[in-house]
Amino acid sequence: MKEEKKILIVVGGGAAGFFCAVNAARMNPMLQVIIVEKSNKVLSKVKVSGGGRCNVTHACFEISELIKKYPRGQNFLKKAFHQFHTQHTIQWFEERGVKLKTEPDGRMFPITDSSQTIIDCLMKEANRYGVEIRMNRSVEKIEIQNSVSEKQKKFKLHFSNAEFLDSDFLCIATGGYSKTTQFNWLKVLGHVIENPVPSLFTFNIPNNKITSLMGISMEQATVKIQGTKLQQQGPVLITHWGLSGPAVLKLSAFAARELADKNYHFAVSVNWLNDYTENKLRDEWPLFRQRFSSQKLIHKNPFHLPQRLWQYFLQESFIKEDTRWADITSKQQNALIKHLLNHEFEVKGKTTFKDEFVTCGGIKLSEIDAHTMQSKITENVFFAGEVLDIDGITGGFNFQNAWTSGWIAAKQIVAN
Repeated sequence: MKEEKKILIVVGGGAAGFFCAVNAARMNPMLQVIIVEKSNKVLSKVKVSGGGRCNVTHACFEISELIKKYPRGQNFLKKAFHQFHTQHTIQWFEERGVKLKTEPDGRMFPITDSSQTIIDCLMKEANRYGVEIRMNRSVEKIEIQNSVSEKQKKFKLHFSNAEFLDSDFLCIATGGYSKTTQFNWLKVLGHVIENPVPSLFTFNIPNNKITSLMGISMEQATVKIQGTKLQQQGPVLITHWGLSGPAVLKLSAFAARELADKNYHFAVSVNWLNDYTENKLRDEWPLFRQRFSSQKLIHKNPFHLPQRLWQYFLQESFIKEDTRWADITSKQQNALIKHLLNHEFEVKGKTTFKDEFVTCGGIKLSEIDAHTMQSKITENVFFAGEVLDIDGITGGFNFQNAWTSGWIAAKQIVAN
């Protein structure tokens, strides 16, 4: 008697869902794999990532260093990355004809500089191994059924269009949700949901003159949330709404829960001169005054700051444009040093990226086996990607989590 094909349903047509689906179908041709996606398009986050180039992963190959890029999920990923990490991702895509290149900041993109290359690769794998894709399928209810012939659980998925599908395995790869209520349909699986809040956002500084300098960036600055030990270094970009850039985005990720608790009303300080502490700058100040004594401050900027930013600091320190270095008062000097090294801003609100939004929160990690991505509560249910309480900083780390968790889930489903 011919054995019936077992069915895997992957809920979510993003990076993690696709990676689970195509790898499971490849590893076991006898497995029927179906991706169900609630919208009318798949891999939409892949499409817009990295400005349409798709930041596939990051050239970070030491697991101990790699896990530091995840504000939540470090211990979980430490186990998972031993099975599939950055090098495996590069190799997987290269074996399918997609070569990646590394940019100076470590981000890795396809050499075509087009996210469509990654989408085409994943779609080709899906077609090659017979993965079925059903779009416009929003899951309304999961019904857990005990198999008559086996001890293992089976599932019936009910969709909003009155359809239903039976499956032997479920992989939940829906991506992050912004509200706890959006997880309600998963409650039947018995998991605790860590309350989702935004991660990776910029700081809004309304009614501050610095926003008039939008477009100016500093390659190395330090941003600190006052009253905490939370700080990050890196490029900072001034925008028409406030502060952005990698340092701000990283800080928002690591401080996501604290800032949500403050309702995004908090104070930050910026050191625009990473090479200087206050003591060091005060020690060197007499040298600047002596060397540039007869020159006007407006024309002599020893810190190589963008001219418009330097001019802004002078104005904020009440230093007139015709003031010479020799004539600066101690009060002006103190004000200028403070603006350079400890520039304070009151943040009121945030700006998130709608197409590339990232949340912290999701399925509680202690209820998932990091070695298999299988639920410890409901057998034959697996989770992959950002639906888990894992999130990374910018630079390809969220995709790496998607590839890793999707691959591990696929491997275990095939082994079950």
